Amino acid sequence: MTPPHQDDDERWMRLALELAAQGQGRVEPNPMVGCVLVKDDTCIGRGYHQSFGGPHAEVNALRSLDGSSDAAGATAYVTLEPCCHHGKTPPCSEALIQSGVARVVVAMRDPFPKVDGGGIRQLRAAGIDVTLDVLKEDAETLLAPYLKRVQTGIPWVIAKWAMTADGRIATVSRQSQWISGPESRRRVHRLRGRVDAIVAGMGTVQADDPMLNARPTADDGTDVTPPRIAKRVVLCRRRLPSRQSKLIQTGTVIPTWLIASPRVDRAELAALRQLGAVVFELDCDESQAMVRQMLALLGDQGMTNVMIEGGAELLGGFWDPPSGDCLVDEFHVYIGAKLFGGVSAPGPIAGEGLGPIELATKLTLHRVDRFANDVRLVYRRVE
Repeated sequence: MTPPHQDDDERWMRLALELAAQGQGRVEPNPMVGCVLVKDDTCIGRGYHQSFGGPHAEVNALRSLDGSSDAAGATAYVTLEPCCHHGKTPPCSEALIQSGVARVVVAMRDPFPKVDGGGIRQLRAAGIDVTLDVLKEDAETLLAPYLKRVQTGIPWVIAKWAMTADGRIATVSRQSQWISGPESRRRVHRLRGRVDAIVAGMGTVQADDPMLNARPTADDGTDVTPPRIAKRVVLCRRRLPSRQSKLIQTGTVIPTWLIASPRVDRAELAALRQLGAVVFELDCDESQAMVRQMLALLGDQGMTNVMIEGGAELLGGFWDPPSGDCLVDEFHVYIGAKLFGGVSAPGPIAGEGLGPIELATKLTLHRVDRFANDVRLVYRRVE
């Protein structure tokens, strides 16, 4: 027997989830949240959390009500448990109580310690009917980066690379521009524009002298302002960027962070700091240990999404061959319509590689997109 409200609840919650996704890149480290107000099977209000520090989804939904609409007796569909504490904004649980809604449907409980069931308890104590876990898995998928950071203190890690149809990221002579087409590259800049940090290794910095910034464009080719400006992070195990590199020369405009092992030149590191680079010194020089310390550091800095932009050696540091442990959560793989061939042509992940196939990192296909003759595969790691 179908539980009461189930079909309608899922229909309206899907709309709330669609609204929540519009905040991506603008609300972090807060979660993306959407809210829909329904009365007599009609949507009378809707809203989502639009920017960090701004009103939350529930408040925006209540403010969207027109002069003839009233939330009294309505049902509120919210993708995450309403907050119940004073932060940058007042508690959303109180706003819902004061609005007179009769019922609140929540996709999932918020594990953030200052909420964690408190919002639900406040609503129920006020006599409001609360239904939990409607489209919970969908909400967990949308909020995976937020949930990881709250529960572990570590940001969500996104690895991106472009490779040919035969799995090469460069020719045998190390040429790589361009494997993918212009639309694929435009999508990469969109991704850069919503993350907190873009991480590269010194091999990429020395070979390409990249800017590592987001330069998104609209469909008509005009420049657009990205939702956020990512920190440019360089993992420096043995070498440091040149003082003349674009990263250092523009470090006072776009932040450049150097994550340095004890093996780098200390005098040169101090000189780069004087030029505006932000320096974090680690106490280790082994690749995966450095990666782990870097991710913990970025989490301490309040980062939710971190993007790895290369190269293959850096990516290799996110795997532990003996155990098969992988520190990447999401993979954006662009496959260009080209073939390079060559045994020595590099692939996307260097390092020792895995031995037994049983240790292979298991993935689930999250989405597939086609851009002209390119294909983008988005995978998420299976826990």
